[in-house]
Amino acid sequence: MTAEFDIDVTLASYQGRGREALLPILWDVQSACGRISPEYVHRISHILRVPEADIFGVIGFYTLFHDEATGRRIIRVCTDPTCALARADDILRDVCARLSISPDETTPDGEYTVEHSPCLGLCDYAPAALVSARGRPDVALPNVSAAGLLGEWNDEYFKPAGDDASVLLNPALNAAPETLAEYGDYASLRRAIKDMTPEEVIAQVEASGLIGRGGAAFPTGLKWKFTRGADGDGKYIVCNADESEPGTFKDRVLMEHRPHLLLEGVALAAYAVGTDKAYIFIRGEYPKATAILADAIREAEAARLLGEQIFDSDFALDIELRRGAGAYICGEETALFEAIEGKRGFPRMKPPYPTTFGLFGAPTAVNNVETLCAVPSIIENGANWFKGIGTEGSAGPKLVSVSGHVRRPGVYEIEPGITLRTFLDDVCGGVIGDLQTVLMGGAAGTFLKPEDIDTRLTFEDLRAAGSTFGSGAIMVFNQSVDLRDVMKRLGRFFQHESCGKCFPCQLGTQRQVEILERLDAPQAGDAERLMDIGMTMTEASICGLGHTAGIAVMSAIEKFPALFEANGKQHG
Repeated sequence: MTAEFDIDVTLASYQGRGREALLPILWDVQSACGRISPEYVHRISHILRVPEADIFGVIGFYTLFHDEATGRRIIRVCTDPTCALARADDILRDVCARLSISPDETTPDGEYTVEHSPCLGLCDYAPAALVSARGRPDVALPNVSAAGLLGEWNDEYFKPAGDDASVLLNPALNAAPETLAEYGDYASLRRAIKDMTPEEVIAQVEASGLIGRGGAAFPTGLKWKFTRGADGDGKYIVCNADESEPGTFKDRVLMEHRPHLLLEGVALAAYAVGTDKAYIFIRGEYPKATAILADAIREAEAARLLGEQIFDSDFALDIELRRGAGAYICGEETALFEAIEGKRGFPRMKPPYPTTFGLFGAPTAVNNVETLCAVPSIIENGANWFKGIGTEGSAGPKLVSVSGHVRRPGVYEIEPGITLRTFLDDVCGGVIGDLQTVLMGGAAGTFLKPEDIDTRLTFEDLRAAGSTFGSGAIMVFNQSVDLRDVMKRLGRFFQHESCGKCFPCQLGTQRQVEILERLDAPQAGDAERLMDIGMTMTEASICGLGHTAGIAVMSAIEKFPALFEANGKQHG
């Protein structure tokens, strides 16, 4: 425990708050002490009036919290597919060898704990790691080496993004993040408050054709209309920044590069639905983006662009950052509500839907980062301008995260309609080696073979090809990759992240991994077993995690059947 930490001072700052403050107070204790001891659980219980058993349940649910002793420094090395291509397994082994421990162990002097980690959203800088040092802010590190992880760290990295036609990205940035002076004075929000009713804002967004960029592709204006029209005075806007799917990192770039664009989008959404309270729920593995957004909120409040009487109107808005603690399931909107409310991130049954019964039981509109970042330009330029970009079914600019075997991995803004082949060749600098396959849409996506890559990158064309934009991830694999290894890593990811609330997902992800682990010597009928498991999870699971946990595996069975056959070829 650090000498500077005073539990009494920390607890006093939460006096009078309820269970919703549980995750923030656990983060305060965890960051200072490296663990949340029974003594502190007891005292937190009295302050927040939450049963101790419930607090221990929350600590055990989230992987970034610990109730047992850890090293003063915790090193988490990402070993998901893109980092694995960059030899992350070797780095993890090398770090452990230098410290004479195995993964998930702590050195005898209590200095280091080393763990493997799911995707850290730094796929464009693979391999990556997350370092937690007691009493210091967490640091997400790109391009790591074993030697570097055992030294001092900083997370200074910046990759220029966008071009002259970009809407969401700013090519003029030569450092991150974009300051308020560089961004401007929230002109779209000013226009909305001064010249438009909330209903007119909603109508403009609805007419633009903007659909959700988080994977579900639900019409944004319609969601806002439902929320505004729902009974009850208390309403909420929630920004889902819990971007946790392997290969996906576009929202991280937006938050780190253009925080005020997101804040203005959140404010426009709040004005439209009629609320003065918004939450940004950001994944725990994004410490840099969290700090940048916190600074941007303070900057906007100081300029009276957030807070009370915005632009001398009756509109007020408080935006609260809420940091997750390592649970992919919290990307599901109702599990996210549970996390904000200070509970384990278990998804809720639907209906009721969030627009009528969401956060704290009130009508809530949930949008992801990219979706909200598209709104200011719609208010500034009009719905017809936005519809003029892309296609009828895929209006507006779209961000994609590209990783793996391309010469220029990163986040790119595209106009929907470009073919995947043209995008990989002309924008990403081409494929390194001979293309074997592209995994579209993230860990829950589908595979495209070389003969499929003339498909246009639109929601409708990908759907017709049996694929998806999904989380916006494009993971490229050349012929050197053993797809069996990719399948195993994806299977382990879903098994680890299944919350266990429903049996189809809990048991299905476990059984799926058991079969995938023997792919080096598959048994007759394994492909049929995996298809049966995948379809059962898709049809019977409670939430989107279970619905999609078998999609990539079922796609691989279709595209590369030899992978699942006894004595099959390595690459299919």
